[in-house]
Amino acid sequence: MTGSTPRTVGPGAKRFGACGTIGYVTRIVIIGGGPGGYEAALVGAQLGAEVTVVDCDGLGGASVLTDCVPSKTLIATAEVMTTFDSSYEELGILVADDTPSVDRPARVVGVDLGKVNRRVKRLALAQSHDITASVTRAGARVLRGRGRLEGQQDSDGSRTVVVTAADGSEQRLTADAVLIATGGHPRELPDARPDGERILNWTQVYDLDELPEELIVVGSGVTGAEFAGAYQALGSRVTLVSSRDRVLPGEDPDAAAVLEDVFRRRGMNVMARSRAQAVKRVGDRVEVTLADGRVITGTHCLMAVGAIPNTANLGLEEAGVKLKDSGHVKTDKVSRTSAPGVYAAGDVTGVFALASVAAMQGRIAMYHFLGDAVTPLNLKAVSSNVFTDPEIATVGYSQADVDGGRIDARVVKLPLLRNPRAKMQGIRDGFVKIFCRPGTGVVVGGTIVAPRASELIHPISIAVDNNLTVEQIANAFTVYPSLSGSIAEVARQLHTVKRAEELA
Repeated sequence: MTGSTPRTVGPGAKRFGACGTIGYVTRIVIIGGGPGGYEAALVGAQLGAEVTVVDCDGLGGASVLTDCVPSKTLIATAEVMTTFDSSYEELGILVADDTPSVDRPARVVGVDLGKVNRRVKRLALAQSHDITASVTRAGARVLRGRGRLEGQQDSDGSRTVVVTAADGSEQRLTADAVLIATGGHPRELPDARPDGERILNWTQVYDLDELPEELIVVGSGVTGAEFAGAYQALGSRVTLVSSRDRVLPGEDPDAAAVLEDVFRRRGMNVMARSRAQAVKRVGDRVEVTLADGRVITGTHCLMAVGAIPNTANLGLEEAGVKLKDSGHVKTDKVSRTSAPGVYAAGDVTGVFALASVAAMQGRIAMYHFLGDAVTPLNLKAVSSNVFTDPEIATVGYSQADVDGGRIDARVVKLPLLRNPRAKMQGIRDGFVKIFCRPGTGVVVGGTIVAPRASELIHPISIAVDNNLTVEQIANAFTVYPSLSGSIAEVARQLHTVKRAEELA
């Protein structure tokens, strides 16, 4: 399929226009209301299609209701706690008279987790309602229920989507195109089933009213690291169980080393090369059995061992949609599946588990099907962030790509410790690292470890997306003093390296 204009894709549905003339409107059904689904709905409706979003939980999906928005709201409280704990003395901030003295270190401030979690849920629901209002205001229809594809294409090229409501009633929708955006759910180990009270997955932690005294986090990927850091900041004694050699095995090794050092320095027990085999509840405690036979105990255990795509019971394979061995939907760079007229976006595709990527995939699907200008998905232009403290932001090619010979690039890393604004704010940990091509100096990637690295990565993202050179970055003015000044300084150092190579 090459895409077409909104009023000529398939037979569509008849619509009578002025003077009784008959036109056609493209019918699009989106199964799943997460970032991939609701962003696609906005684009489809704005381009004149008749859009129906089928969703069973609330628009925004897991990203808004149980994952990204709630976790980052929780982390926002943790950031305040960490910033205060780590710098109030150095910055000369006085605290109440009954605060323990310096020679008797203790927690200066505490947290009401029940209040924090009530705020988390309130903000998540408000965001979901805002998204629903935007989608309906754009002209799309929202149906509450579960959708599934029924069989192959009809003779006119359309497809049928069956929607099952909570009461069991069914409704059949005819679509010229279908977008699958059903997301994923937490992976569970056979011998570590969450009970929602002491053994938890990341969707269940927001029901806690009291702070876990001793929290064991199983899994040291992004989700595990974020929650481990957040709960440590909130006041829990945290043990992070990692089956790999280090925390965040998929991130820049220098960045992961900084974060692991910070975790350990703040008192976290990081257990590397320790695979969890089973978790069981023993009264008001939990026992985690490791593969080597060791047993560790705590009051709570958070399982963060990956996600499973929601592809079951959707009629995908019967409709001709091919799946990967992992269960994810196979897609190309314009979000097409192997079945004509069926697209997919978001975590269900297994491309990048990022809300921004899901949203882009959904928009691209609509642009492509409706015949608008479309740019295929370019993963090397994706910026991502780990919301730990400090944050880790990346874009483009990585240190692993350079070390593995996948790209020839020059690298300069500058510690934030040298930055004047960092000194003023008491920031000791972090760095800016930029990758550029030899000869041309074109920026191809970057990593930032810093407070609010998610904000600082943007100029490097612009450089990567627009093939800017280190000279262009170096010559742009930055505020003094600012953390962004380190980005310009790294660019200047890369220019120096480039000049030395030219003169050699």
